[in-house]
Amino acid sequence: MKLLVVNPNTTSSMTRKIKEAARAAAHPETMIIAATSQNGPASIQGYLDVSTCVPGLLEVVNAHPDADAIVVACFDDTGVDAVRCVTSAPVIGVGEAAYHAASMISPKFSVITTLSRSLAGLEANLLRYGLDRRCVRVRASDVPVLKLEENDPATIDKIRVEIRAAIEEDRAEAIVLGCAGMTDLMSHLSEEFNLPVVDGVACAVTFAEALVKAKLTTSKLCSYS
Repeated sequence: MKLLVVNPNTTSSMTRKIKEAARAAAHPETMIIAATSQNGPASIQGYLDVSTCVPGLLEVVNAHPDADAIVVACFDDTGVDAVRCVTSAPVIGVGEAAYHAASMISPKFSVITTLSRSLAGLEANLLRYGLDRRCVRVRASDVPVLKLEENDPATIDKIRVEIRAAIEEDRAEAIVLGCAGMTDLMSHLSEEFNLPVVDGVACAVTFAEALVKAKLTTSKLCSYS
């Protein structure tokens, strides 16, 4: 199975981190092809970045027509619908995957994301997916996406503050990490806070593998034709 994992921003260090998480989650026989967009913003934080990164994302997808499934590694699920229009392979966004996974293992969850300007888009996605009632709150840590690449302990502490607030104030029973750049934080934060901390990259990879094994493809009847 060839699984294309696309980072829709142009930051290659983030792609390397995403590839490591994807490889760790995937079946040993799955070939992970991790690709970085060559055209677009360095990070995706809000509506403008979401819009401007789609052409570069489509270029990457069109360059890999033999992929059995595609993971779009941006928590905003940037361009997922557009990608589904150009391929019959299953296409999974890491945001949608994380939300569904969290809803399967907890009655209610909170999302910890980066900047405040990302909140409206994520809340709109939850509403669209029908999971807004399961998400008690989307919280911004006010950590810029690229700051996550520096491995600064103070940055991780800001995320910890929001997780504690989600547990104590929201009564969340699971935490969704609302950025693909947080993928390397899942294991130790889950252990530290003694609750499920959900990483969308790992979830999207395993969901994509399951769809391929079930021989399911993207519908071309109307919307994605």
